[in-house]
Amino acid sequence: MAPSWLERAGQVFLSNYYPAQVTLVRGEGCRVYDDAGREYVDLLGGIVVNSLGHCHPAVVEAIREQCATLMHISNLYQHPVQVRLAERLTEHFPGGRVFFCNSGAEANEAALKLVRKYAHERFGAERHVVVSALNSFHGRTMGALTATGQTQYHEGFEPLLPGFRYVPFGDLEAMEEAVTTDTCAVLLEPIQGEGGVVVPPDGYLREVARICRDRKALLVLDEVQTGLGRTGTVFAHQFDGVVPDVMTLSKSLGAGLPLGAMLARGEAAETFQPGNHATTFGGTPVACAASLALLETILADGFLDKVRDLGGFFRKGLDKIAGRRRVASSVRGRGMLLALELSVEAAPVVEAALSRGYLINAVQKQVLRFAPPFILTEEEAADFLGVLDEILAELD
Repeated sequence: MAPSWLERAGQVFLSNYYPAQVTLVRGEGCRVYDDAGREYVDLLGGIVVNSLGHCHPAVVEAIREQCATLMHISNLYQHPVQVRLAERLTEHFPGGRVFFCNSGAEANEAALKLVRKYAHERFGAERHVVVSALNSFHGRTMGALTATGQTQYHEGFEPLLPGFRYVPFGDLEAMEEAVTTDTCAVLLEPIQGEGGVVVPPDGYLREVARICRDRKALLVLDEVQTGLGRTGTVFAHQFDGVVPDVMTLSKSLGAGLPLGAMLARGEAAETFQPGNHATTFGGTPVACAASLALLETILADGFLDKVRDLGGFFRKGLDKIAGRRRVASSVRGRGMLLALELSVEAAPVVEAALSRGYLINAVQKQVLRFAPPFILTEEEAADFLGVLDEILAELD
């Protein structure tokens, strides 16, 4: 008997991930299918990537057309689709300029380099510290990893880079103390994604922005998970009425293709000069075409209203479950980025959901994360919530 795909994978891949439980071969809308033809509803969205689901017709057509026209030229030359995408993004980030890359980690690395150079030119090399939050996540490369405020990701990779300081997320007093004359920037997620979908207190980001202004530090917001409609607005920071100096994007930006972006405005946007930072593949015509198709879809009139409505429906269902199941303690999140905290380990719930045809994940040991495609229907959401309630009832 020929070995399965899972067995073959075990022979050729490094052990970066826990062994895969299924081999997925096709996707359409909110559903994916394994090599045995079994159907699953995807409520994780490729880890907050597939906001329009799988193989959305507008995205597929944009990719097909661009692949037949121009696939790669490098950033030594301009191409119209990249320019149009940058223009579309800066419509919602006034005064912004864009650097395209391939991932969220790369976008955050670019931001870290930019804020260091910005401060070095204006204040000197002693002003180089980046303040980030405990429980944060900013990527796996060394700079982004060091900025990440979770020791579980640091272990075995020490020594980390110098010049980083961590404070509890949502603690303004700690932030006031941490941002000093040696600080070049504060780096935060508007909502901590990998940390368990943690929403800060009302007004927190506004006060952090004030602290940064008062002390001449830049505010960098990592919108890799929260950006582009995920929370019901184009960017999550819009809920708080702030505009950061620097913003990073990825995940859903490429509509399934590798694409990241760093946006900067004001004096921060004047920092990089030719030769300071670059990428070979960032912002390829094909990835930018997919991204433009995504943006045209989610920015259409009324689309984000539906995202907010669906997020509210999904959250109400989770709240009901949390109210009647002892193993479910609280619900967190905003829009279509939600989490259910449990009093038991979440992994068995993930496995039980998979066996019933649903893809979810445990973002922390006792936290389930939900990031469904925006095209999920209320009927599909209700069906899943019923299944989740049944699973948790067995654990009560």
